[in-house]
Amino acid sequence: MKKIICLILSVMLIVVMLCACDISDSNGNGDGKKVSVITTIFPSYDFARQVGGENVDLTMLIKPGMESHNYDPTPQDIIKIQECDLFIYTGGESDEWVKDILESGDEQPKKTLALMDCVDTVQEDTVEGMTAQQEEGDEIEYDEHVWTSPKNALTISKKISEALIELDPENENTYKKNTNNYAKELSVLDNEFAEVVDNGKRRLLIFGDRFPFRYFADEFGLSYFAAFPGCSSETEPSAATVSFLIDKVQEKKIPVVFTIEFSNGKVADTICEATGVKKLEMHSCHNVTQEDFDKGITYVSLMRENLGNLREALA
Repeated sequence: MKKIICLILSVMLIVVMLCACDISDSNGNGDGKKVSVITTIFPSYDFARQVGGENVDLTMLIKPGMESHNYDPTPQDIIKIQECDLFIYTGGESDEWVKDILESGDEQPKKTLALMDCVDTVQEDTVEGMTAQQEEGDEIEYDEHVWTSPKNALTISKKISEALIELDPENENTYKKNTNNYAKELSVLDNEFAEVVDNGKRRLLIFGDRFPFRYFADEFGLSYFAAFPGCSSETEPSAATVSFLIDKVQEKKIPVVFTIEFSNGKVADTICEATGVKKLEMHSCHNVTQEDFDKGITYVSLMRENLGNLREALA
């Protein structure tokens, strides 16, 4: 499958190189007043928005409501990436297409930043009872959801700030001020999560879904059982997995089973129906709905919603 994707991207890149000269800059950076920033997903979009403020012209490639793991760039997307000042991407398995773009052609973004290069990463974890995705070969896969830890979000935001200052030194003070203000906001959020965990009766989470919260769980000392790993494309767990999760809910007297955004929730529903517990959502912030995007929802506001649900799950 990866070979097919690479072949398609190679053809697209040839098309891009042939027609790029006929397409004008769509990032609004021609007057030199704003730094053009292209991000792939919502977390990096919001971090750049908080740090860059009015000094950046910001675009998110993966549209609201879209599943990022299935994204393929269009020729127009490739041109935007090549012509921007700063390109921010995740850097994991789902971003394999980025390598082809960054290693092809003469025109490249002035600067690139991979979220997974900003922090220490961990391998994708398959815990007891989980239905693991069948993969070809023995290649190690690292968990991409680095932003789910508020501490990592702060580190990433500082790296974005450094990149913007390098590209736009005239506005260094503004970027530093924005970053400091955002750091305070993230620190408050981080402390609130720590308080909820410290005051909880348990430290075990059950997800009838994928589990993209490994970095979050590691930071706050939480354990978990889930139907699938964080980056799995599987949607149907084995009967053994469902039975295992039902048994854990009953054995540990778990009050809440979690699902994640954009999930059909069927696995969690099955567990809840068998155990009588409540289903709640933990939003990984990977992407948001068009409605929420238009409202200006932020990483912090989404994580605050998670805060209340986590409090109920640990009670």
